[in-house]
Amino acid sequence: MVVAAAPHVEAAMSCGSVAKNLSPCLGYVRGQGSIPPACCTGIKALNGDAKSTPDRQTVCQCLKSAAGTISGVQYNLVSGLPRKCGGKVRLMKDETQPQDAIV
Repeated sequence: MVVAAAPHVEAAMSCGSVAKNLSPCLGYVRGQGSIPPACCTGIKALNGDAKSTPDRQTVCQCLKSAAGTISGVQYNLVSGLPRKCGGKVRLMKDETQPQDAIV
């Protein structure tokens, strides 16, 4: 008898790393100025770090958890950030709907 199972992959991402990468974007997504270079750097780093499905799921959960605690976020600005930064990260449509997080 042969038993096969898919390998278990754990997420290497943490909400701390997601927050660290995206915190430079907070002023912009609250409508307080232009996108700082550190924001785009963080988005690209997040895109590079979240390679596995568990990593991407962690990013989604972190975004969803943070969305309810951060006031003044303009989600139309959030959803356009990756395109403006040249990254592939898909963020949030609104406070309840995280995108797939990483494409």
